[in-house]
Amino acid sequence: MIRTVAETGSTNADMLALARSGVAEGVWLRAERQSAGRGRLGRAWVSPAGNFYASTVVRLRGTDPAAATLALVAAVAVEEGVSVYLHPGEGRGPVTNVDETRGIAHQSAFSRLGPGLGRGGLELKWPNDLLLHGKKLSGILLERADDAVVIGIGVNLAYHPDLSDRPTASLADQGATVAPADFAETLAEAFARWLDRWRGEGLAPIRARWLERAHPIGTALTASLPDGQAVDGLFDGLDHDGALMMRLAGGERRVIHAADIFLL
Repeated sequence: MIRTVAETGSTNADMLALARSGVAEGVWLRAERQSAGRGRLGRAWVSPAGNFYASTVVRLRGTDPAAATLALVAAVAVEEGVSVYLHPGEGRGPVTNVDETRGIAHQSAFSRLGPGLGRGGLELKWPNDLLLHGKKLSGILLERADDAVVIGIGVNLAYHPDLSDRPTASLADQGATVAPADFAETLAEAFARWLDRWRGEGLAPIRARWLERAHPIGTALTASLPDGQAVDGLFDGLDHDGALMMRLAGGERRVIHAADIFLL
């Protein structure tokens, strides 16, 4: 079920309150506009009318994979939803096989084309950003309330903000006109389907899909760690828990569990 309001401070803040009051899993709250939208690390999220702002809730069960991996579930659902409008018919492509020794998906022909050349320029960046031709198109914020994880999603459908620290894009830049209400229906269906796979099959198919839709193995990255340290290296896939693996200059591998990632 999707509830729509004309304006709110933050759909995530409102959904957190609803989660604490017992709202059922599967409910979505969408706002036409936010006055106090926020992203990761407390960043403001610019929220003009015409873009997509919504939050949903997942009620954790004892047999679920790690709650943090819901970031990957949300990411693959958003990428699939956007794909529906950029190139109809491709969004639900098959999940590739996974190399269990490295946690790396065998990449499709699209993936091998290089950054920004496959799937209309869409690519995922760890853990859950969706880029369009290397520019930030969407953002995802997870917050916890007891047994509930609230997932907030923003997608630049009609407009993109000018940010000082990173380039941004919108679907309108590519000539795609997408109504937020229509996108809400598409995303809710995709998210429900990937959530069912996460519960029923574990993280493996989610990780495979994420890797298939991400920038290629070997992409140069900088990881800005919570302590302020910056680590440069090459993208080397995801481990079995969904953490980022980087290959450093000396050849050693480093596993990153929390960081801001910048493509070089």
